[in-house]
Amino acid sequence: QVPLVESGGGLVQAGGSLRLSCAASGRIFSINGMGWYRQVPGKQREVVAQITNGGSTNYADSVKGRFTISRDNAKNTVYLQMNSLKPEDTAAYYCAAERNWSPAYWGQGTQVTVSS
Repeated sequence: QVPLVESGGGLVQAGGSLRLSCAASGRIFSINGMGWYRQVPGKQREVVAQITNGGSTNYADSVKGRFTISRDNAKNTVYLQMNSLKPEDTAAYYCAAERNWSPAYWGQGTQVTVSS
């Protein structure tokens, strides 16, 4: 297990911003990236943003230009800066430690609610 602890979720008005953080304790061989995913009840979990150890990134089309993923390797922490939030961004957001762009370990999730 790779403990991943998320923080930063909450309630925000449309157009506002939130920053999610995910702190990973320890270092596990073969983990070469981190990602943020989100899920709403009744739907599949979907990728929001990913970043490799080398800094390559991938974003869902729905968040491009509004969300930014970044990492602080010294702190074993990955961030998701979310700007211009929309009600449709409301979801439970999950951090994942990844191997080759696929989630291998999950955090417990943090709720983001955007009011209109």
